[in-house]
Amino acid sequence: MLDIDKLSLNIPDTTKPRVVIIGGGFGGINLAQKLKCKDFQVVLLDRQNYHGFWPLLYQVATAGLEPDSIAEPLRKMFGSDEFQDFHFRLVKVSGVNPIAKTVSTLVGDLPYDYLVIATGTKSNYFGNEEVKKNAFPLKQIPHALNLRSQLLQCFEQASMTSDPELQQGLLNFVIVGGGPTGVETAGALAEMRKHILPTDYPGVDFNKMNIYLVEGMDRVLPPMSPESSAKTLKYLQEMGIHVKLNILVESYDGYVATLKGGEQIQTQTLVWAAGVQGALIDGLPAEAIERGRILVNPYNQVVGFDNIFAIGDIALMKTEKWPKGHPGVAQPAIQQGKLLAKNLRRLIKNEKLEPFEYFDKGSLAIIGRNKAVADLPKNIHLGGFIAFFVWLFVHVMALVGFRNKLMVLSNWAYRFFTYENGTRLIIRPFVRKGDRVKRQFVNKYDME
Repeated sequence: MLDIDKLSLNIPDTTKPRVVIIGGGFGGINLAQKLKCKDFQVVLLDRQNYHGFWPLLYQVATAGLEPDSIAEPLRKMFGSDEFQDFHFRLVKVSGVNPIAKTVSTLVGDLPYDYLVIATGTKSNYFGNEEVKKNAFPLKQIPHALNLRSQLLQCFEQASMTSDPELQQGLLNFVIVGGGPTGVETAGALAEMRKHILPTDYPGVDFNKMNIYLVEGMDRVLPPMSPESSAKTLKYLQEMGIHVKLNILVESYDGYVATLKGGEQIQTQTLVWAAGVQGALIDGLPAEAIERGRILVNPYNQVVGFDNIFAIGDIALMKTEKWPKGHPGVAQPAIQQGKLLAKNLRRLIKNEKLEPFEYFDKGSLAIIGRNKAVADLPKNIHLGGFIAFFVWLFVHVMALVGFRNKLMVLSNWAYRFFTYENGTRLIIRPFVRKGDRVKRQFVNKYDME
């Protein structure tokens, strides 16, 4: 049996300034890659041993891609000689102590000279504990695999029941949140319904399969332009998706979703893509936190500190153009990580720091085959076939590692010409806590 008391971070002592980075997302890895280990000792802490390309999580959830296509091991990314004083540790950070200048983990404390918080976001359920307990989030690879298992199990069970009410509950899917994740998940399910499921389950009438997209605001894709929102709504409706705007989900018990106003939808699958909040770490003063994010100055320094930084989605940098902070997409994190590497080198040389200026490269969303929208610089708005291929190109190029680029590109090319969708295997059956019916199903058909 493993004795956790015998574990430690085991980071070697150093005479160089130690930079501790919490989080291996877009901001964290770009910072670590640009820092020169001859100038610093770099320590990266994360709860998972890989960097994930989260914009494609929905394709893992809908069996379009395998998890290893969108993830790259962190140790592999920093395995070359130029990263000899780079150290990764698979741990959960429990807090920071700005006075002692230490980071606390379950296996010990680690002193730092410079601390960078790049923990990103987590799902925000707005205090609704029932929804939190029963809904399917989509923020990590395990979430995507749970949702994939749930979807496939619903289809399997729908093929084995003659009870129309039970079957309808299995074939109703509710997606809460009309942002890119919600829109893209709804579109992927609609394409499965049209091209994949009738062949896999010939005994099921998939005309009865309903996909609901519920958005609390007055349009889908609120962060994008009104032109792109209108095109997206048209695409969704053409694909037979029921879009409900200006409506909130009030409750969900695992079987019935109740909307504000009293409408109820029988469903065993509710995907929660309605909002996020900063993945905060204990130890920072209250005045450094605003709206669930960490307040930073133009140099990404946490307010009140000159040796603690925050980058990416967790950071709230208010500017005239971005009074509510930068958008929660990959580009701000990438750009902040790269600039902070330069500024840390300036700090140790007592040089003037360079303020961050966000270069907005645009926003993209895909709804289905040849159905996509793009808001590009200079007020350019694209839709349809051209936006679809812009989306494909941008996402392939943004993947980490040549192998992942090749796997995803070949997979997409195969799907484009064959309409075939991934490997639809139930590798790890999902059972919601307290769901006796699903547990009986899994146990009954367990071949062990």
